[in-house]
Amino acid sequence: MRRDLAFGGAARQMERPARSIACLAFVGILGLAFWAGAAWLFQTIFHLYGQGL
Repeated sequence: MRRDLAFGGAARQMERPARSIACLAFVGILGLAFWAGAAWLFQTIFHLYGQGL
């Protein structure tokens, strides 16, 4: 079924950059959380084996 672009086509084009920026920010936060968790895990392991940081 054909959609009339006058009702939603222009509005959808305007929200794509905002959605892309939000997606990049979310991926960045996930990456930061991953590396923070990895650093905490390695620090805990080193501390448990008596090497300390």
